[in-house]
Amino acid sequence: MFGMRLQLCIFLSFLLKSLSAHNDFYTSIGHMTDLLFTEKDMVTSLKEYIRVEESKLEQVKRWADQLESLSITAIQDPEGFLGHPVNAFKLMKRLNTEWGMLETLVLSDTTEAFISNLTMQRKHFPTEDDQTGAAKALLRLQDTYHLETNTIATGNLPGVTYKSPMTVEDCYELGKIAYSDSDYYHTELWMSQSLQQLDQGEESTIDKVTVLDYLSYAIYQQGELERALEITKRLLSLDSEHQRARGNLKYFEFQMLQQRSDEEEAAQKQRNEGTVGNKTEEKKKGFKEPIPERKMYEKLCRGEGIQMTPRRQSRLFCRYYDNHRNPMYLLSPVKQEDEWDRPYIVRYHDIISHSEIEKVKSLAKPRLRRATISNPITGILETAPYRISKSAWLTGYDDPLIDKINQRIEDLTGLEMDTAEEMQVANYGVGGQYEPHFDFGRKDEPDAFKELGTGNRVATWLFYMTDVAAGGATVFPDVGAAVWPKKGTAVFWYNLFASGEGDYSTRHAACPVLVGNKWVSNKWIHERGQEWRRPCDLDQSK
Repeated sequence: MFGMRLQLCIFLSFLLKSLSAHNDFYTSIGHMTDLLFTEKDMVTSLKEYIRVEESKLEQVKRWADQLESLSITAIQDPEGFLGHPVNAFKLMKRLNTEWGMLETLVLSDTTEAFISNLTMQRKHFPTEDDQTGAAKALLRLQDTYHLETNTIATGNLPGVTYKSPMTVEDCYELGKIAYSDSDYYHTELWMSQSLQQLDQGEESTIDKVTVLDYLSYAIYQQGELERALEITKRLLSLDSEHQRARGNLKYFEFQMLQQRSDEEEAAQKQRNEGTVGNKTEEKKKGFKEPIPERKMYEKLCRGEGIQMTPRRQSRLFCRYYDNHRNPMYLLSPVKQEDEWDRPYIVRYHDIISHSEIEKVKSLAKPRLRRATISNPITGILETAPYRISKSAWLTGYDDPLIDKINQRIEDLTGLEMDTAEEMQVANYGVGGQYEPHFDFGRKDEPDAFKELGTGNRVATWLFYMTDVAAGGATVFPDVGAAVWPKKGTAVFWYNLFASGEGDYSTRHAACPVLVGNKWVSNKWIHERGQEWRRPCDLDQSK
């Protein structure tokens, strides 16, 4: 017994050191993989506890077996497993909620090492914010990719390897999180899904009355009084003494009478004034509202709305490129492909090897921290809810490979790297994204990059270090361009015209990762040092 406790203490000490620097787990799939191994060790500890104590709790044993099977599957390909957003959400939910329930269940025997191990480790598990963040990511994916609720609940997402269905409790949890944000649209969707699975006979600790209570209120808040009334009547048929439902029934009936009265009064007023049917004549014929940026961004993420005509497409080419007979690439030119014309975006194929990618990832992973953005007013870096990822910064001091990669970028672009920012490596989390933004500082941001002393960001180089099963495109909403991740490639574009003026067509975004694990690395190249490499030109169109 003493030996077992000693081993657990050693394991615990190692675990706390490895996890103590991590937070916001849901913002990086790379960091979440550590949780799978932690959970597997927890399951192993749980099994040992059961064997030693000859557990009387058959329920605990069944639960442990279930988790053990899940963990074995998960750790065979941790990043692939967590690439499925439902798996990531369920991991947050298990560690934040269900392990706590287990702790309560077995807490009566506090003398055992397993209880001590579990209680102490839970201090370093994902938090309520992680669980909520993963849940909101699922809702974001649902909206961006127009996914049916049942599609997500059954785990039938495109490109998935590890299908993971959601339970009634999972669906109910999503509905509650939406409800807490007064998001009644998603509350209705997920409470309806919970109810559907209950109606199909799925066993659950959540009862229909509880679900119907949330559902009726969410529908009412969206202005559908008649449906809210029907749901309330169904609730009362199951629990006739439900006080809130009885009050709501009377209130909804009163509201419906009032609504009908108001509609009749409005119709009579229109008839008296002769305004019926004139509204459509007031609209300008043929006028089309411009598509809001958010809608255009989401359309491009789905592969819709791409504005490249066949004629423009015919002017894009693939070529072997040596940057004007650069000696480095004279005998072995690189493969270059035109992705877009304005702004001009090119992709370099097979530009970073698998071994180089793995080295960069291994260097970055221990340093990953929640990604930041530059405050447009102060210029100070800060976290933002619209950038769901973690990032790390690497230099040649970390490994000679970084200098080698930087030299490769300089050789191919012809731009000075000494004034560029350090290489940024980013790993996206559950539904990871970066909403539309500019890389360069605008005129209304006088302090942008001031502390660097190297001028504005003249160009962006972006490596794709993984393939992404679904989602994760880089899109340019203003011009209708979409560039899809492909491992081992890089894309490059100028953010500034040769005149030094910003190219506003380069406003871009990283679409939410639907399925998969997205790793990228980038170099932001600055103005200083480019005076002779990219001479200034007064023509703002160049």
